[in-house]
Amino acid sequence: MKKILIMSSAALLLSSCGLYNKYDRPEVNTSGIVRDPVSLIDTLAVEDTTSFGNMPWRTVFTDPQLQGLIQQGLDNNPDLLNAALNVHMVETALTVAKLAFLPSVAISPQGTLSSFDGAAATKAYSLPVSASWNVDLFGNLLSQKRSAQMQLIATKDYQTVVKCNIISGIANLYYTLLMLDRQVEIVNDMEKLTKETWDKMKFMHENRVGYRSTAVQSAEAAYYSVQAQKVDLQRQIRECENSLSLLIAQPAQTIQRGTFATQSLPTELSTGVAIQMLNNRADVHANEMALAQCFYDVQTARSRFYPNLTVTGTAAFTNQQGTVNPGKWLLSAVGSLVQPIFQHGQIVAGLKVAKDKYEQAYNTWQNSVLKAGNEVSNALVSYNSYAEKAALDGKRVGVLRQNVEDTRKLMEQSSNTTYLEVITAQSNLLNAEISEVTDQFNKMQAVVTLYQALGGGAK
Repeated sequence: MKKILIMSSAALLLSSCGLYNKYDRPEVNTSGIVRDPVSLIDTLAVEDTTSFGNMPWRTVFTDPQLQGLIQQGLDNNPDLLNAALNVHMVETALTVAKLAFLPSVAISPQGTLSSFDGAAATKAYSLPVSASWNVDLFGNLLSQKRSAQMQLIATKDYQTVVKCNIISGIANLYYTLLMLDRQVEIVNDMEKLTKETWDKMKFMHENRVGYRSTAVQSAEAAYYSVQAQKVDLQRQIRECENSLSLLIAQPAQTIQRGTFATQSLPTELSTGVAIQMLNNRADVHANEMALAQCFYDVQTARSRFYPNLTVTGTAAFTNQQGTVNPGKWLLSAVGSLVQPIFQHGQIVAGLKVAKDKYEQAYNTWQNSVLKAGNEVSNALVSYNSYAEKAALDGKRVGVLRQNVEDTRKLMEQSSNTTYLEVITAQSNLLNAEISEVTDQFNKMQAVVTLYQALGGGAK
């Protein structure tokens, strides 16, 4: 009866203090965290369950050469390799936390040889084996194990974040190279056009009375300006290739790639409901696991207010200083209960610090949720804005291309059109074509950013 009463009292005490409680996700504000890319005031309310962020990266990035570069980066990037080693180290720490529930066993054989005043030597020996077990009555070891489990999950989340960043970084640099290649093609065409204009102006200066040499000089300067722009683009290509080579862990070299016009990216950019983002974003989930880890650290700090029960057993084969031969087994068991009473305020302070760290982790988690929504909102509005702007630039390019052709014809047929109009028309066309390609690239980059903002790269 006494045993039953003691066990019932202990169970009641444990349930009241809540030392064995598991982490339960607290409330977090996810209402309206993603803005509609069109409306200036409404929030985005998407009810479907297929999120763009859940698409495997090979489904999003379909260019075979880009896929090869991404796979090379995932296989060789040192940051990702180090992230995998971090996971292995935390797994080892979790194994240690689990083994803490088992008793520790030690063997320490001893032997002595002694003689007093020339008497016959006495031989003594002892082969003791001791086992010590810390009985986890108040959840100290359990909360430490759970904390280590949360740390492992958070570390794996960090590994996913690194993987996502590598995929997005490689894709962005690859598309940058394609954009620069296309801009070089445009500049090459404009280089030929400005050279033809320069040649025609030289011919007109030499064969038409009153056609000034300043026109020839301006056309020549425009030609050199286009060539200088080409040199700048080639420099950017080389630098971009170097950066991409570093990201995929290879010496700087030429990157084999496709063309800008053949790229195809998803256009159905469904983002899913807000709470789903908590599961997709590895960094958001890692912050929640850090919060869970702090929760169990609070449990550990609370458990230190309660007694620590240790049971130690010893078995030794000994001859008792030579008095018994052969030796016999000596068995003993000791139970000790240590109840902290005054620890210079360290236990109380430890609990307060653990609670404060929990509050900090909650604030970090809440902010990461809002930040995720902000990034998704920015990516959505960027995609829609640059798509609209690229369409307008396409129309502007068509008008300016016709304007260049008409202006050149007028210059050849009439003296009313000056060289300045021709050069201006060509310059406007070049800028418009470069702008159109840049907007198309920014739209592609917005897709990559949205994929990353929704937690892509997990597959």
